[in-house]
Amino acid sequence: MGKGLQNSKIAITGKNGQLAKEFEKILTEKGINFYSFDKKELDITDANTVFSTLEKIKPDFLINCAAYNLVDKAEEEREKAFEVNAKGVENLAVWCAKNNCKLIHFGTDYVFDGKKKLPFTETDKPNPLNYYGKTKLEGEKKIKEILQDYLIFRVSWLYGKGKSNFIFKFQNWAKGRDELHIAEDEVSVPTWTKTVAETTLLALENNLQGLYHLCNSGYASRYEYAKEIADLLSLNIKIIPAKMSMFNLKAKRPNFSAMDNSLLAKTLNIEIPEWKKDLKKFLKEIE
Repeated sequence: MGKGLQNSKIAITGKNGQLAKEFEKILTEKGINFYSFDKKELDITDANTVFSTLEKIKPDFLINCAAYNLVDKAEEEREKAFEVNAKGVENLAVWCAKNNCKLIHFGTDYVFDGKKKLPFTETDKPNPLNYYGKTKLEGEKKIKEILQDYLIFRVSWLYGKGKSNFIFKFQNWAKGRDELHIAEDEVSVPTWTKTVAETTLLALENNLQGLYHLCNSGYASRYEYAKEIADLLSLNIKIIPAKMSMFNLKAKRPNFSAMDNSLLAKTLNIEIPEWKKDLKKFLKEIE
C-alpha cells in the first residue's frame, strides 16, 4: 500500500456483512486506521445519525457496505428497501460532499434486464426487472447527482465468510439429500469478497473515480456454480438442472446478468482471477 491509505481514516458501514468483514480483515493486516459501524451504531437511513457519527471521526474515505439485499422480500418491503438502498445512500453522499470525503459504494448486476447475450459493460443501459434492482439503481443516481469524487463498484453473486451467500445455502440444502434442483437459466459471476475488497483498496490507492464493474472473470449458471462447489467439496449429491420458474420466486431475476470487468482490470493494470480459481481458494481457506 502506498502512503495514501496508510495515513487516512476510513469508515465502514454495514459491519456485520461479509464484505465489511473482509475489509476489516485486510485493513487490520495492513495496519490501516478504520472505524466500522453496524446498523445500531450508524443507521444510514437516519440523516442526523449519519452526520453526528461521521462528524466525530471525519473519515477521508467512507466505504458503504450497508444494503438491503433481500431480493424477494424487497417486492413486499418496498419502503424499507428504498430507505436503505436509495435514501440511506443519499444521506452518506450529502455528508461526503460537505466534508470532502470519498464515497465508495457497491451496486449490483441486478440493475440489468438480462436481455444481452454478452457480459454487460459500464456503458450498457440499466433496466432493472425487480424492485431491489430499482432501489440499487436509485442509489447510484443519487451518488452521481451529489458527488464528483466517488467510486461505485457493481458486484455480483458475492460470497465470503458469512451465511448470506449461495455457498452456505447450497451446503445447507445438500445436507441429508440425494439430489437438488438448481436453476440453469440464471447466469452471472460468482465473486469473492476478498477480491472485491483488495481491488477496491487498490483503486483507492490509484485515486480512481467513477463507476466500474468489479466481479471475478468469466461467468456461470447457478447450476454450473453448484456443480463446481459440490466437486470441490466432494459432496455426494446429484445436481439436476432446472428452470427459475420452478421456484416461484417473488422477484423476477435477469436470466443473464454477467458483467464485464475489463475496464477496471485495464485501468488498474491487473488481472482479475477467473471465478473458479477464487472459489477453489476460498473453499480451501474455510476448510
